[in-house]
Amino acid sequence: MSTRPAIGQPISRLEGHMKVTGAAKYAGEYNVPGLLYGYVINSTITKGKIISFNTEAAKALPGVIEIFTHENRPSLAWFDLSYADMDAPPGSPFRPLYNAEVSSNGQPIGLVVAETFELARYAATLMEIQYEEESFRVDLKENLAEAHTPSIGMATMLKPPPPKPKGDFEEAFANSYAQVSAEYFHGTEHHNPMELFATTTIYEGDGKLTIYDKTQGTINSQLYVGNIFGLHFKDVRVISPYVGGAFGSGLRPQYQLFLSVMAALELKRPVRVTLDRSQMFTFGHRPQTVQYTRFGTDEYGKIIAMNHKAIGETSKNEDYTENVVNWANMLYASKNTLMQYELVDLDVFSPLDMRAPGGSTGSHAIESTMDELSYKLKIDPMQLRLINYSEKDDSLGRPYSSKELRQCYLQGAERFGWAERNPEPRSMRRGNKLIGYGMATGIWEANHLPARAEAIIDSEGKLQVSSAVTDIGTGMMTIMAQIAADELGLPVEDVAISYGDSKMPFAPIQGGSFTTSTIGSAIKAAGKALRKKLFKKAKDMDSSIFSSMDIEDVAFRDGKISVKDSPALSVSFKEIVAANKGKAIKTINFSVPKFFKLKKYSRAAHSAVFVEVEVDEQLGVINVTRAVTAVAAGRIINPKTARSQILGGMVWSVSKALREETITDYRLGKYMNQNLGEYHIPVHADIHDMDVIFVEEKDENVNELGTKGVGEIGLVGMPPAIANAVYHATGKRINQFPIHFDSLL
Repeated sequence: MSTRPAIGQPISRLEGHMKVTGAAKYAGEYNVPGLLYGYVINSTITKGKIISFNTEAAKALPGVIEIFTHENRPSLAWFDLSYADMDAPPGSPFRPLYNAEVSSNGQPIGLVVAETFELARYAATLMEIQYEEESFRVDLKENLAEAHTPSIGMATMLKPPPPKPKGDFEEAFANSYAQVSAEYFHGTEHHNPMELFATTTIYEGDGKLTIYDKTQGTINSQLYVGNIFGLHFKDVRVISPYVGGAFGSGLRPQYQLFLSVMAALELKRPVRVTLDRSQMFTFGHRPQTVQYTRFGTDEYGKIIAMNHKAIGETSKNEDYTENVVNWANMLYASKNTLMQYELVDLDVFSPLDMRAPGGSTGSHAIESTMDELSYKLKIDPMQLRLINYSEKDDSLGRPYSSKELRQCYLQGAERFGWAERNPEPRSMRRGNKLIGYGMATGIWEANHLPARAEAIIDSEGKLQVSSAVTDIGTGMMTIMAQIAADELGLPVEDVAISYGDSKMPFAPIQGGSFTTSTIGSAIKAAGKALRKKLFKKAKDMDSSIFSSMDIEDVAFRDGKISVKDSPALSVSFKEIVAANKGKAIKTINFSVPKFFKLKKYSRAAHSAVFVEVEVDEQLGVINVTRAVTAVAAGRIINPKTARSQILGGMVWSVSKALREETITDYRLGKYMNQNLGEYHIPVHADIHDMDVIFVEEKDENVNELGTKGVGEIGLVGMPPAIANAVYHATGKRINQFPIHFDSLL
């Protein structure tokens, strides 16, 4: 290996300069001759039927090429098939322009295609549409009696149902020393990445397409297009090298992809469809969820009864589920548990995974309930968690592959100054501000999926690595280079990474905090195979110094294969390729998790979060002034990009707990703040002192790299820590997110 490992180094993002200078091209920025522009027409009713379209005024405008509706769209294979993408929940996915039925407000019902975007948008305003409206239901709280058990689907591996009940919860709870019963409500949230959803489809002739798509899975979009339009997958190429944020919104193909491809195939011209900001609120979202908790302890604070129930919303088409109630018994042991999860079908678009789906929702209820118990028992909140600390996943009776959560508590508390906290609510002040300290635990599963990677040593002795994986802004390209560099003993500068293209080796969707482990393991497998190939070629060279050696006798470093005991005896990669008649040496390898071994363990990243808030006593305004997140996530490939991921989750936590909310008018069935002026997110002035600690954690079981993802764990524990700090500051426990200042007045 190289004498200076790249793994563990805080290397800046390799593509960062291109992004900040504007050289990086996104899906809506690829221009080709003859490009047409599509603008989506969205339904203005929530449920009903389209009676008629009057397109005459729009079509009369010079430069308007075509207007597609359900009345003139092409007949497609998928309208007769039930198709599911990689992230599809059980049910029947939404089909744009399928028929006259309207099933949610803002549903896409047409596409205007014109010579310019502005013209297409203007023409859409001239459309006259008549509807027959029907009654609808969009209010979760008003329809809780209609809740049902979710269907089981393809995603069960990543979203397992609640664990089975244990013991006798009702009896144990009734006889517990301290009890807390609480109800929580989590409102709707919408993904609002900076980059709008866009697709540029280039018609290449003979049914061949090149598609630039905003997506978290190039191959997922490729399979989607091939299945729907009856095209051979090899004739569909999806490219997505740069993604301006996604947070889960790009896991499933969004409707602009369908509309862009449909129009390009029909018109045999390149077509771009871009959604505007208000249209970003017309597809998946984090669902409304009502939660109920009942926790009971003995006199020493040990939990003896634990019940967590959640009821979430889904659409009439699909049973979208989240892991909301699976976490409490993973963190805290109890002999008597009852975990329940149900859904209510509403007239909304199917919800969609949003950063830390289910985990960030469930942790609010779990960790706020734990906090309330600590006050009833007069036990420090951190101490209560240590009393209930479990070395294993009690919900499944399995040990963790590794767990350094105890160190997260201790190191985080020390850095934050938790010992300075006065336990009495409303006891700490700074001028006219009430000061509150709150803490909470975070957990997120560490998964690993199959993937492929290609590794090539070229004629210059440099390494080229490729995978179809996307980089949604997390620094994936950079850590791919770091892993590959160490596998071949090269400096990062001698590694070229190609990614974000469906013609490259298979990669699943990027999300769920499993991408580093998934693609990293594939690169490691490819690197290992390439080392063997290089060594074999080196042994076959004339008068080879390695002729009597095994691969264990050599080292790969500085672009050479050298004898371990005599580094001066070496052959460069460049020389090996030259001896191979100048032909590059390459390998494509498939990495598959060792499922039999992994079934023995539960695998998760853990965190402990400590927060300070200031609350204006007269105005109720809440300010998060300090926060520390201590994370145990196995081996950290790049502490700089990993820290950025945790900080991003912490910023979003401020948003989730105090700002972010999609407001519904239940009479209209419509979201009322479909813009960034009224959909409130934090600004720079809202973000203060935030610190991240990576606790050392070695894991020899989770995967060959020993990695756990960090994309989600930064968002799981901090929102409840903020809520708990607000209680400590004010003595008022607010069980609804976001916390509105008026509830503190």
